[in-house]
Amino acid sequence: MNPTFHASGDATLTIIDPIQRRQYPLQLSTNPHPDPADTSQFYFPVDNAVSVTTENIELPYVVGVYVRNLSGDVLVKTEEFAYEELPEREYLIELNGPIKVYLRVTSALTVASSTDRMELDFGTATRVQIGARSYHERPGKTITTTKEPSDMMKAISIFGSALKTTSCERSLPSLRGHPPQIKLGDEMQIPDELSVPASGVRIEVPPKLQTIYPVSSLAYYLGANVVPGPRPRLLTDRGFCQDLRRSSGDFESEVEGVLRQVFFFDCITRTEGYYQVDLHERQAIEEHLDLAFDELYEKSLAEQLEAYLEVPYQSIQDHLPTWPLTTFVTEEFQNIESLPFLVNNLSLIRTVESNRDHATTLELPDSVNGFVRSTGTDHRGEFNNRFNSYVALPKTDSLERAWLGTGNPVGVNKIIKKAFENKLCRRASTEGIKITVVCNDPDMSSEYDVGDSLYGERDELEFNIDVHRNLTVGELHAVFATETDFLHYIGHITNDEFVCRDGGLDVRNIGDVAVDTFLLNGCRSYEQGKRLIEAGSIGGVVTYSHVGNKSATRIGRLIARLLNRGFSLRSALTLAQEHQIVRNQYVVVGDGSVEIAQCENGTPMVCQIDPDQKNLYDVKLTTFPTIEQGIGSFYWPYIDEIQTYFLISGDLPSFTLSRDSLTQFLRLEQIPVLFENKLRWSTEIDLGDL
Repeated sequence: MNPTFHASGDATLTIIDPIQRRQYPLQLSTNPHPDPADTSQFYFPVDNAVSVTTENIELPYVVGVYVRNLSGDVLVKTEEFAYEELPEREYLIELNGPIKVYLRVTSALTVASSTDRMELDFGTATRVQIGARSYHERPGKTITTTKEPSDMMKAISIFGSALKTTSCERSLPSLRGHPPQIKLGDEMQIPDELSVPASGVRIEVPPKLQTIYPVSSLAYYLGANVVPGPRPRLLTDRGFCQDLRRSSGDFESEVEGVLRQVFFFDCITRTEGYYQVDLHERQAIEEHLDLAFDELYEKSLAEQLEAYLEVPYQSIQDHLPTWPLTTFVTEEFQNIESLPFLVNNLSLIRTVESNRDHATTLELPDSVNGFVRSTGTDHRGEFNNRFNSYVALPKTDSLERAWLGTGNPVGVNKIIKKAFENKLCRRASTEGIKITVVCNDPDMSSEYDVGDSLYGERDELEFNIDVHRNLTVGELHAVFATETDFLHYIGHITNDEFVCRDGGLDVRNIGDVAVDTFLLNGCRSYEQGKRLIEAGSIGGVVTYSHVGNKSATRIGRLIARLLNRGFSLRSALTLAQEHQIVRNQYVVVGDGSVEIAQCENGTPMVCQIDPDQKNLYDVKLTTFPTIEQGIGSFYWPYIDEIQTYFLISGDLPSFTLSRDSLTQFLRLEQIPVLFENKLRWSTEIDLGDL
């Protein structure tokens, strides 16, 4: 469903992405009366467009703005503290908000911004065409493949058909479409509309799952044809060949290195195109390399690939952005049906033998004592005795990790294919974000009290929050059957049921549930969380074991605040594990990339502050990709002393700020701040206390 436009009586035109549940309100000079407009007039693709009359447009917060001529050339780009006056002519204006917005207007134009306000002024009442494009992508077609390795290779080769371009601009998330779905069947079937892109690249690997799965993201990004071969190789139609086991003999590491290197150079090369910005990573490496990026921009994908891979990986390794996700996949045939959704996030894929013994023992944190969120018949500190073993995954260089396959992973995202299918069937909605809080034990009420600021308090977003306490079985059943974006459950849970005041409720007795995402903050909620996914949910945070009430309260409140600020389920749990008293008890089930609210500046981040000297502070930002701002996006931190852009994902280079500059930055929006190993919130920090 395309973005919609909603006019309200307070002179606001709100652009809504009904599938991804994103909202972007524009304040006009008069009450808008939008008329349908032609979507082909914006140079860049848009999904829907309207026409309104207004003297000016005020944005809800500062975003990156590109003012272009009708050929797409950038005339002006602005961010914070901008003031640009342009003469009367025809302009295309690009707004980089939570929904991609383009304006077409013939008028004079003034762009002015402060720290928290941005306005486009046309000088007089002017007809403005407004186009919007959703960042949301879904598979366009479905491929059926057999379990024959050669057929599975053909299916993965079609992933690249979803790319909207084979130029280096495909490093931008909005130009990478969702790969087609895959279903296992008795006969290979590829829709006539789908074909392997003419990229001139192919990947040869031995025909077995342990070599097919790991090349899926690389094949997608390169638009490559995957074919059987005696050894792993990357080849082009120009005669170039690279052995994918050339260094340490580690095939998966070599594949990951090629993807990261090619992607990195594409991000730099594209600064010669539509988005000519001063990029930090380009400045850091350009003088040390014999690459002419202006010439590379005009070359074919195969030619660029050859030039990129001639550069020693070690020479750029320290400048690469942190990869968002590594997924460990068991060598099971059915896992190919989930690959398109992982590849859509450009996840690195590592395979694990299905019959390998992954058993590990888990220890509870020492702090789990006193009152725990279990029933009186349970034994404190015990993990779920239904599982004979847990899967302990090795550390990686990625921000986050996930597990796809049989087994119960420790502390990471347990991927469940049904979650992706549920997300595709998600009901479209133009209403505000619906949050449901259930507290089924009065002794746990401190996790969410009336008047709490855990959710809401976002001027640009509408939140609808319902709070329920001490529910019966029937009342809780009704809650699960009522549509909500996020359910925060606080109370007792056993393997088999939610504990209510008059009995217990098992999700298996509900049928279809209408809860999109959830936090089940009680003991042993893993089984009930998985059942919610099977019954219709998309993703959630659950527990394997008993959890102490005090630490559960801290974790519940932290995750709630992180989700409210635009972090995904997976990112929120990653931060909670790193900075709070939680180790192995909590895990994400389903699609861990799902978010319940958009981030105000588009990029969730953590800020680490270390005092340097009097009134000076060393600051390091860690950025987390989102649906709108995935890996490959640019980021500027709205700090006057910093004049360059950075690639999103992971740690940015540290920089030194004065007290005034840091104070101004921390007041822009509420973000988590790490100081002296304690996680705090930017709007609650007095730098005089540091």
